[in-house]
Amino acid sequence: MPTDFYGDLGVPRSASPEDIKKAYRKLAGKLHPDKNPGDKKAEAKFKTVNRAYQTLSDPAKRQRYDEFGDDSLREGFNSEAARAYKQAQSGFGGAGNSAGGFRFEEMFTRGGSARGVGLGDLFGDLFQGGAPSRGRGAGVKGSDIASEVTVDFREALQGAELSLTLQDGGAPITVRIPPGADDGDRLRVTGHGAPGPFGGANGDLVLAIRVRPHPHFERKGLDLLLDLPISVAEAYRGAKVRIPTPEGDVTLTVPQRAQSGQQLRLKGKGVHRKKEQGDLYVRFLVRLPEEDSKDVERAIDDLERHMKRDLREGIEF
Repeated sequence: MPTDFYGDLGVPRSASPEDIKKAYRKLAGKLHPDKNPGDKKAEAKFKTVNRAYQTLSDPAKRQRYDEFGDDSLREGFNSEAARAYKQAQSGFGGAGNSAGGFRFEEMFTRGGSARGVGLGDLFGDLFQGGAPSRGRGAGVKGSDIASEVTVDFREALQGAELSLTLQDGGAPITVRIPPGADDGDRLRVTGHGAPGPFGGANGDLVLAIRVRPHPHFERKGLDLLLDLPISVAEAYRGAKVRIPTPEGDVTLTVPQRAQSGQQLRLKGKGVHRKKEQGDLYVRFLVRLPEEDSKDVERAIDDLERHMKRDLREGIEF
């Protein structure tokens, strides 16, 4: 059944990147396995929403998905080759096996091309395979195979060891994701690509790493960002609160009179990648009670009387 990533996130195809991000965060927060332990339907929906967001939040992936649909999700998909192939097909459509006196068979027997892309190359690019070209010498290394592997946010930051089964049905291989891996990083696994022609060495498996977004943390290079809800009392009086980090929980001191949007930096608590390390930025979001209550109303009125000035004074365009 064809995918509908826009429908999965509940947004129109014209949705802005910010609308897509907001829709994902809302759904991810609601469907996260931690909030729905043992609920298989919620878990399946959470995975569907993650997959949709991984595609639509990436401008290049979204463009390919809008143009080619599900085909763009295939491993090793080449949009330029696919576009040229479609153009070649449309050139032959409605004219039997020829177009403008050019026979379809000649595309294969005489190396014809569509906009400079031979159909032999098109099939190789689109489907990552095909026989070796004629005249290649013995001992030529096989071609590399491109694929993707998706890891959780935590696995990307802390590193992971995965067991992958290749499509050729061979024995599983172990792949080590290095700590600090980022979305779009590539990992080369030597000797697990296509067999070399005439007894040549195998090519390599080149894995593109895809990282599932986190419902609370956002990554910017080596830095992490966390929106931290705090109560009115914690904001006014100050407090010590627990903060999760990639290396475990730490205690953060909320300063007195903290304002919503105020940000603190925890040095060295971001992403560790080789010898580099980033920081964790915590942004306070002051939360109000959500229920209707006369007591809350009276407390708000009391607070309002202590506001000494117009909060929006001086804001101009």
